[in-house]
Amino acid sequence: MDKRSGLTRLTNTGNGSGSGECNQNDCPNVYRSERGTFVFQGNLTDDFTPPCGEGLVEIPESVLREAFVALGW
Repeated sequence: MDKRSGLTRLTNTGNGSGSGECNQNDCPNVYRSERGTFVFQGNLTDDFTPPCGEGLVEIPESVLREAFVALGW
């Protein structure tokens, strides 16, 4: 089972209103989980070392704005 099945993709959904970054699974994206949390997919960054068990990703502002629009914010 694909672990993404419990996630709702909020960005680059292919509906024409996307940020234009891409329409593939390997681009920056924002997902909403069934738990009400958010999962960010983006380029790894080493701007600082996060605590054990956490990671840092960098996504364009346009992708985050698209996620806000998808949520009606």
